[in-house]
Amino acid sequence: MKQEKYSLILFIFLILPSVAHLLESIMIFHMHTQMPLFVFAGFLMTPFFKKKFPNFFMKWNRSGIPGILLVILVWSYWQIPRAMDDALTHSYVEIFKFISLPFLVGIPLRDSWQKIRNNGQFIFLVYLLATLIVTGFLYIWVDEQICNNYLIIEQQTLGWGSLAMAACLLLYLFYRQFERDEGV
Repeated sequence: MKQEKYSLILFIFLILPSVAHLLESIMIFHMHTQMPLFVFAGFLMTPFFKKKFPNFFMKWNRSGIPGILLVILVWSYWQIPRAMDDALTHSYVEIFKFISLPFLVGIPLRDSWQKIRNNGQFIFLVYLLATLIVTGFLYIWVDEQICNNYLIIEQQTLGWGSLAMAACLLLYLFYRQFERDEGV
């Protein structure tokens, strides 16, 4: 029960206008802090929703694949520079961000993670790695302002941050692979 309370507190904290404005004012905080925290809030909410709606999760996400596909679809949308811009300029897109990241990414991710097993988890992590690399190089190499609400230097900072996260994820994937090989 504590976990659900913490998730609600985190969610309410993140949607407070002053907190949202602070996290959205710097591009790297917007993409690498606010968005993952919304996903984490949904991740923490999952046990509550699984208790409330057990048949829904059993019926629609039995194998975990539909949930992971939903996660990939929604997360990919939020990696598009235009989506981040729209979230800053249109309140209905920002509300969609506040709802989609916890409820369409965080909850399905936690529900699906154990169901998809090692190979599915590895494929999902490789997708995240590829996404981080592509967005990282996109923000670094493009010399034009991709996001209207952020400066080019902020875009480049986000690009380098994405590549740093990709490097960390790559190290984790190597560690995970060697760990599996030693366990066999």
